[in-house]
Amino acid sequence: MSIEINNESSVEADEPALQRLMVYALDELFVHPDADLGIVLVDEAAMEQLHVQWMDEPGPTDVLSFPMDELRPGTEDAMTPAGLLGDIVLCPQVAASQASAAGHSLTDELLLLTCHGLLHLLGFDHAEPEEEKEMFGIQGELLAGFSQSERKRRRP
Repeated sequence: MSIEINNESSVEADEPALQRLMVYALDELFVHPDADLGIVLVDEAAMEQLHVQWMDEPGPTDVLSFPMDELRPGTEDAMTPAGLLGDIVLCPQVAASQASAAGHSLTDELLLLTCHGLLHLLGFDHAEPEEEKEMFGIQGELLAGFSQSERKRRRP
């Protein structure tokens, strides 16, 4: 599995944790090990430009997803084909503000946003109430499972 992370922002981020989350989530979603994923962290000005260009909305946002091969989650019996998942673009400055408001760390917020972005790459959306319930349910399960695996990883 190729997961490339580029931090082009002025904010330090726990890139190894983002990497581990993606390995965990892609495995849980039965995505082929040869799938490619890019994660880019950008400052507010770059995110605002992308937000205007692709979503026609002003101001920076927290996360944008740019799917490539329109891969979908696999199953235990049928993994997704290998391919290009696409790119997740994160804005740590927006994430920091949201983390502060939510009362958790920047790393926790970036993990949440990265997971959210991955689900968008895999075709999930939250425009309709039923879609939102499904997507946020899967997101919660992935983050809880990842958190548990991280606790096990840190044990001596």
